[in-house]
Amino acid sequence: MALIAVVAAAVVAVIVTPVAARLAGRLGIVDQPGPLKVHAVPVPYLGGVAVLIAAAAGAVPHLTLWLVAPMLACFLGLADDVRGLDPRVRFVVEAGIGALAGVVIGGSPLWGLLGSACTVVLVNAVNLLDGLDGLAAGVCAASSLGLAVLGSGLTRFVALALAGALVGFLVYNRPPARIYLGDSGSYLIGGILAGLVVAISAHSDSKASAIAVLPLVVAVPLVDTTFAIVRRIRTRRPLFEGDRSHIYDQLVDRGRSAATTSGICIAAQMVVVGVAVLLSHAALALCVGLELAAALLVVCGLLAAGFARPPQEVTS
Repeated sequence: MALIAVVAAAVVAVIVTPVAARLAGRLGIVDQPGPLKVHAVPVPYLGGVAVLIAAAAGAVPHLTLWLVAPMLACFLGLADDVRGLDPRVRFVVEAGIGALAGVVIGGSPLWGLLGSACTVVLVNAVNLLDGLDGLAAGVCAASSLGLAVLGSGLTRFVALALAGALVGFLVYNRPPARIYLGDSGSYLIGGILAGLVVAISAHSDSKASAIAVLPLVVAVPLVDTTFAIVRRIRTRRPLFEGDRSHIYDQLVDRGRSAATTSGICIAAQMVVVGVAVLLSHAALALCVGLELAAALLVVCGLLAAGFARPPQEVTS
């Protein structure tokens, strides 16, 4: 059944994504070129709608109420794509959607708090990562596979359906992209990832080590977002103001192609997912110690390489 979920979601994504692209073009839901854009011609959004349909198709035998929250996140993102929403409104709605997911999945208000926090963090982390062709979809596909290994039952099934949908979507989103995820896609993916994190944490059979390594499974989005926040604070720029100085942007500025940069980030997430799976079988103390050591090493390396400096200070 797990293989069926992956294949079904991937096939549906391959079929539905070009339809979503044509519909976006007719409706004028396109990403126009601009100062903060890497593309030279308009590119259709609505990739998130295609991923939603594909993931739902892959998970049809096990569709549950908790998938409603990611769907709401997708619709919130679609509204942001079409009209543009005040960031404060978005954050409040994201928190509410996450709380709903947490309560439904975990069964108590305490899990609602975790769901709210995870949703706000991951929705915005995936959204910030979605700046190069194939980057967010590829990285999150790797994260989904990691969550599938760490989870069980329904959680594993949903994670595999999301991974399959993203792999199918990448057929059209790989460089040069013919369609983008849009906010609908990044919000949807962040919402599902948050739900999966809560589901694994709330599962009574989950090992403590498997819960402890969950940040590693979404490490690339978390690290990039953390560095973006630090950089904007250092330059006294608004946190909600976009820029082209993310880690992946700086890699491109240092001579890597967009395709190579996306590949590097996807490969990095795959390696970290592998490490997370290995650590999930270790004793909790050893797992946490090695996880913290690895995180410190990565952060120090990125700081030394200048990825937290203002753009004008970054050197090749």
